This record gives sequence, C-alpha cells and structure tokens, in this order.
Amino acid sequence: MSVRLLPLVALLCLPLTASAEAIRVSLEGKAALGEGVPTLVIHIEEPIDGFEVKLKRSDGKAVELKGGGKPGISRRLALEQPEGKFHYEGELTVRFPGGAEPGSMPLSFDTELNGPLKLEVRPEDVDVPGRKLRFTLSRPAAKTEVTVKMDTGKTAFAGDVDFKGAPAGTPLEVKWLPAEGKVMHIRLRAYDTSDFYTGVDLYPWQVDIPHEEVTFASGRSDVPSAEKGKLDASYKSITEALNKYGRWASLRLYVLGHTDTVGSTNDNRELSLKRAKSIATYFRQRGLKVPVFYEGFGEQSPAVPTPDETAEAGNRRAEYIIAVEDPSLTNAPFAPRWRKP
Repeated sequence: MSVRLLPLVALLCLPLTASAEAIRVSLEGKAALGEGVPTLVIHIEEPIDGFEVKLKRSDGKAVELKGGGKPGISRRLALEQPEGKFHYEGELTVRFPGGAEPGSMPLSFDTELNGPLKLEVRPEDVDVPGRKLRFTLSRPAAKTEVTVKMDTGKTAFAGDVDFKGAPAGTPLEVKWLPAEGKVMHIRLRAYDTSDFYTGVDLYPWQVDIPHEEVTFASGRSDVPSAEKGKLDASYKSITEALNKYGRWASLRLYVLGHTDTVGSTNDNRELSLKRAKSIATYFRQRGLKVPVFYEGFGEQSPAVPTPDETAEAGNRRAEYIIAVEDPSLTNAPFAPRWRKP
C-alpha cells in the first residue's frame, strides 16, 4: 500500500495598512505527519527592517515568530502543532526603514496536520463473484477512484465513486457490472475530505497447479531419485503459469504439505513441514526465479476426512499455489507461518 500527499496552498489576501506593496503572506495550511507541518510563507516585496507574527491557536497556545530579509526573499514560518485541525488568530507587524510607522496585518486562518490515512480491506470484503468490494477509511471519505481489469484485457469498471464525506470507519462499498473473463486487478485510490489519498492494488486470485504427488519413504522427507521426474513435470507447469500470469504482477509460489492421520499430530506436522521444504528447495534449485514459500499442515487439513491412524493416500499430498499475496486457504487449521527454503 502506498500513500501520497496532495498539498493545498491557500493565499491569505489581507491588506497591510502601511505600504501594501511591501509584503505578501501565503499559507500552506495542510500537511501530513512526518512529512512537514503547516507553514506561513512571508514574501518580502520591498525593503523592510523586519517583521513579527503573533498568533493564538484555538487550543490556547501562543505563537510568536520573527524574521526579515531583502526584497525577493521568502521566509517560511513552520507552525509546529499537534495532529488535527486548528484555527489561528493574530497579527503580522512590519517595521519599515527610516523610522516610518510600522504596518500591521490581521491574520485568521485554519490549519490541518494529518496522520497517515489508512485504508483497510479484509480478505472477506473482496467479493469477486458478487462483483463488489468493501473497505473502510480512517478519516471522512470524499471519493474513491476504482479500476477493475479482467484477464481478457478489458476493463470492467473505471471511474469515481462519491462518498460525500462519510465518517471515518464507515463501511464503504464499490460495485462493478458483469464482464467477460476473470478479475485480475482491482485498484483503489481513496480520498479523504482534505484531498489526501491512499491506495491499494488487489489481485483477488490464485492458481492451483495440478501435479502428480511425490511418494516419500515412510518417515522421510528427502525426495527419492525416482520421484524427481514428477517434480520436473510440476516445474514445467509452474513456469507456464508464471509466464501466463506474470504480466499482471510479481508472483510467488507457495508449497503446502499434508499427511494422513497415522502417527501423532505433532510428528505429522513436522514431517509435512520438512517435505514441503524439500519440494520448495527442489524448485528453487531447479531454477525458479520467483519467491518460494512453504508450510506444513500435517494431518490437520485432510482432503479426505478419516478417523485417527488411517493410512489414507489421498491425504499424503502437497499443494502448489501461485499467487501475488499470501493465498486464501479454506479450512486452514491455523494461520500459516510462511517460510523460505
């Protein structure tokens, strides 16, 4: 997820009682926390002896700033403040050369210092069959720019959805019309009411690679020489899928190991983890360039439900999944801790 700041520069067009040509004031009233603070900019147009700014912030804080310079110089006065919106009232006083009477300018303006804008999309909120997506924003929502692209190369939706300042945390929803093909990429750019935005790119799909299962020796995790041909065939299928889908995003391969229910749960978990690592390592050594991750689920996620101590061949298996992000797993017994071989 990436975040950018759209700065707002608002001019304060207020008269200066003594020599309106001598000085000009502008305001950079909005800033993102960690990237800067609201700033008054004093543009010196004619010779002056100096200036002084006295302000009172809406929380009662008094602010005093001084400066000077030659014509053509601009002085930036940082308004250090906490996160949030504040109002300032005060006065700018300018001293002129030759003993001329000082001039003054009333100041009244608003500032805003915002923390990171957060957009949350949970996996269950991406409903591709229903052609809709839900999310929340950490500040009042103005609008969202949405693009939905299909594997046919066509765009199912591209446009803005207006949320009219919906309060922070409100569940927001975007929808798109039916389109031929499979959804490959959803791009969101969500704007708050201060014109800050954050975005996310979603790839709500994964590819399961059909393959012939490797037969390991009982209790062993090393790949038998006679079984390596199966992994070579799987490697070919994986590379074909990577070539097909790699144009959409950077891809990853996930290897999941499973066992039957013969033996203890802990031993089966450890055995499935080691076998998944052996397979992942083989693909890596074979020349696979994409990141490879593995996890073992032991007997806890069976393809064929059986009683304990049942030697069911259908449960001694592995899964090879290609995805952009961690895959969505049905009935996973625990949150996987993906490892690299």
